[in-house]
Amino acid sequence: MTDVAATKPPGVWRRFTQLYADVLSWLVAITVGLLVIPVSLQIFSRYTDLIPSYIWTEEMARFMFIWTIMIGAMIGVRESTHFEVDVWPQVPPRTEALARLLGRLGILATACVFVFAGIEFTRFAWKRTSELADLPLWYIHVAWPVTGVTWIVFLGEQVVADLKIISGRA
Repeated sequence: MTDVAATKPPGVWRRFTQLYADVLSWLVAITVGLLVIPVSLQIFSRYTDLIPSYIWTEEMARFMFIWTIMIGAMIGVRESTHFEVDVWPQVPPRTEALARLLGRLGILATACVFVFAGIEFTRFAWKRTSELADLPLWYIHVAWPVTGVTWIVFLGEQVVADLKIISGRA
């Protein structure tokens, strides 16, 4: 049997998380692109008299920047690049999977804090608006629980893969 024939196609969950990661990759590119607009308006209005000075641009840039960071953190957890550090470069696969699993449990704890504290953070902002642009503040506060839930989703498939390696089924 060849390697191609022995390879199983990815399951529904893995296809879903891959699609979600692809959407997040597009969203981070879009948010970075959109972030250029208010920042450019701020710069041009500050140093030239060509356009009036806009106050809302600072607030919009902050909102977009926070979402860009959070989406980037979601992608970083999916790709295992955000929180992973190689301490022992030459270890057996089971030991490496165990070390990764311990690190993922730390990320899981952080994700749970993001979800539960983020829900309270969003509730706090539910009926409040931003000072300058009059935008609902929950638009920005909801980034924390969304990030936490996304980390949990992505960690789920990684933990299962690590457990298969530790148990010798991979």
